[in-house]
Amino acid sequence: MAKYDPQQIETKWQSFWDANKTFKTGTDMSKPKYYCLDMFPYPSGAGLHVGHPEGYTATDIICRYKRNRGFNVLHPMGWDAFGLPAEQYAIQTGTHPAVTTQKNCDNFRRQIKRLGLSYDWDKEINTTDPKYYKWTQWIFTRLYNTWFDEVEQKGRPISELPIPADVQALGASAVRQYRDSKRLAYYADAQVWWCKHCKIVCANEEVLADGSHEKCGKKEVERRNLKQWLMRIPLYAERLLKGLDDLDWPQGVKDMQKNWIGKSQGAEVDFAIADKDGKPTEKHLRVYTTRCDTLFGATYMVIAPEHEMVNELTTAENKETVAAYVHAAALKSDMDRTELAKEKTGVFS
Repeated sequence: MAKYDPQQIETKWQSFWDANKTFKTGTDMSKPKYYCLDMFPYPSGAGLHVGHPEGYTATDIICRYKRNRGFNVLHPMGWDAFGLPAEQYAIQTGTHPAVTTQKNCDNFRRQIKRLGLSYDWDKEINTTDPKYYKWTQWIFTRLYNTWFDEVEQKGRPISELPIPADVQALGASAVRQYRDSKRLAYYADAQVWWCKHCKIVCANEEVLADGSHEKCGKKEVERRNLKQWLMRIPLYAERLLKGLDDLDWPQGVKDMQKNWIGKSQGAEVDFAIADKDGKPTEKHLRVYTTRCDTLFGATYMVIAPEHEMVNELTTAENKETVAAYVHAAALKSDMDRTELAKEKTGVFS
């Protein structure tokens, strides 16, 4: 038997597949369809890492099997190319991010083709391509101009939102604020990791265990409330939960999804805030409880370190202690703060 020469054999067939578009998505309507979607990689300057072909080889096997079984197989590849790393690299080197992104995409494509993976390159997607992101912008505007009808359990155009008579009586500004409060996409404060040295928002994965920023190495990362666009996903909790029943997924994965959705039944309760003489004021602290029957036995309430009323509720003698605790909490990851096995911490305000 002749010795296997990968340089000769693989190069020959990869050229043939390219020239003849062997893996082009079939359009024979008499055949069953199969759609296999891989996670699109972020094309870094370092090229592919071993984790990429590990997953892509598994889906490639499935796609080749399905083609041989007579399926029209759609197996695309693309680049999740928008991101802070491209911006940082541009700042550091003075190179336009479009140039480096294109170069990285070309290198990733070359490497994937050399692996012999069976992608339909006519279906290639790049998230930095205006022809692609015009549709993500279109989807966003649809979300922005939609409200969730709890009766019908679906989104409806914001123009169809019923405006209460008392709101209409307050004028156009009140109507606009009411509509904005119901939109599926809204602008509000949310916690993010912030590197004071780089002056950028960091992903969770970029914050190391010692509290330093992976990119610059400085221990100047902290939690901050910054304005950003958010989605009213909780409104769809019931639909998401019901949808899990029809999925052919392992039960363990379904349970993880249910925990992530985090449906909880309870009530919000307002506690009046007293003045320095102990008399109730018009201000109140709203808390959530799943055990309303225990309210009369409540001796204290817990608020998050980043709660907007922390400073207002903290007395002069506790300010220093509270400030230190808030700062320490701002340096912790979500995992550190929510790990159930750890001892609960807190300070009196």
